[in-house]
Amino acid sequence: MSMLTPPGMGGKYRITGDKYPRMRRGRPRSRIVLAVVASVAAIGLISWGTLQLVHVFTGGDKASAAGPGPAHCTTSPSASPSAARAADPKKLPAPAQITVNVFNATPRSGLAKETADELKKRGFKIGDVGNATKAYDKKVKGTGILLGATKATDAALPVLGTQLTGAELKADTRDKLTEVDLILGTQFKNLTPKADADKALTALTHPKPAPSSSPSCA
Repeated sequence: MSMLTPPGMGGKYRITGDKYPRMRRGRPRSRIVLAVVASVAAIGLISWGTLQLVHVFTGGDKASAAGPGPAHCTTSPSASPSAARAADPKKLPAPAQITVNVFNATPRSGLAKETADELKKRGFKIGDVGNATKAYDKKVKGTGILLGATKATDAALPVLGTQLTGAELKADTRDKLTEVDLILGTQFKNLTPKADADKALTALTHPKPAPSSSPSCA
């Protein structure tokens, strides 16, 4: 009989040998709780990630019971109030209101008169015609100089400037706003062709409105 056999028990209930069953400790409740919490957290993360993917591919909060929101938005040009005001004709003097004094600062003779005659045909009034003063004679390197009163730099001078591309605008102390000087430089050949000058004058006095972009969603 083994030492492990209780007294009074024998036969088939007798325990023999030197081996005996080992009893395992039960798992602590804290481990079970932690396992449950971890499982719930994992399921929550998976559900949240799935929901985010659904929002990305279906338009998210923009979707409504009526269906997904606009798929594409484009911009189309439209005239803004400020652009419309810019399209109003500028209050600039007409060529017939401008008196032009034409002076030749080049070595070529007769150039001032030829130019004055052409400006007269284009509607300008002609004042003095002759050679430039010593301050400008043989000293104007470009096509020419447009000289007038300070306030004429945004009035009579740009109107005359449409007739001679590349001319330099300068101001002096004169009082007459509609009397300007055209001093021909050494690079002067001819006035701007009349058709091009007329287009430039129209663009100056009647500028087109600048388009502004407005969204258009389909």
